[in-house]
Amino acid sequence: MTDYAKPEALVDTQWVLDHLNDPKVRIVESNEDILLYDQGHIPGAVMIDWVGDLNDRVRRDYLGKDGFEALCSKKGIGNDTTVVFYGDKNNWWACYAFWVFQLFGHANAKILNGGRKKWVDEGRPVSKETPNYPATSYRAQERADYKIRAFRDQVMAHVNEKRPLVDVRSPKEYTGELLHMEAYPQEGALRGGHIPGARSIPWAKAANDDGTFKPVEELQQLYDAENGLKADQNIIAYCRIGERSSHTWFVLTYLLGYPTVRNYDGSWTEWGNLVGAPIEKP
Repeated sequence: MTDYAKPEALVDTQWVLDHLNDPKVRIVESNEDILLYDQGHIPGAVMIDWVGDLNDRVRRDYLGKDGFEALCSKKGIGNDTTVVFYGDKNNWWACYAFWVFQLFGHANAKILNGGRKKWVDEGRPVSKETPNYPATSYRAQERADYKIRAFRDQVMAHVNEKRPLVDVRSPKEYTGELLHMEAYPQEGALRGGHIPGARSIPWAKAANDDGTFKPVEELQQLYDAENGLKADQNIIAYCRIGERSSHTWFVLTYLLGYPTVRNYDGSWTEWGNLVGAPIEKP
């Protein structure tokens, strides 16, 4: 692990259990399946919907500064609140929400290792009550996209400069055999393949069967030894819409300590539909 690593951004179920009644901690559930929250969630947790809460309702972009302030205030999140994210499917949407919060500079954030699955599998308490916290007066910085977010022109420059790109999709998406993630045809593209020079490192390789992140030594083996990534590199990760790549971004940034990693949230649904964009197939 490098000096840049921030392992304190990862907490276990016991830590969350010990802080359920801490007024300075807010637990946030963010799932792909928003119906899961109503079926039972960590007591006191609020839900943030990645579509309805974090995205602009018209443009393909995130909410602005005013919208983010309103969201946090409504959920009872203050500027000094420690926000702990968790969710389904190895925390992919929890990492996505975590990433969006970093766009606005809310650095005091954590991921519950193992997410919803581990909490339930361990028999931890769940609740169907929706909490109602007093509104705060949250003040956010202007969205700082340039730090951790990549846009298509920056990706194109990355390709031309032969800098490292990480394609975290499935192998069949990488080769172009599938034009969309399996079972997600509505999020496909006109062309299949991958961005030239991108390494194929499927996002789920970083997770154990119980949804937790793999140990640092195994992550170093996967990203460093097997795929040649280094902490001093400028790296861009992508998937189809940015959710799986936000998981990889979290791993590289917080668990392995790579200081310059960006998430290309336009990902393959943009690149595979972009006129004139170069594409590789094996």
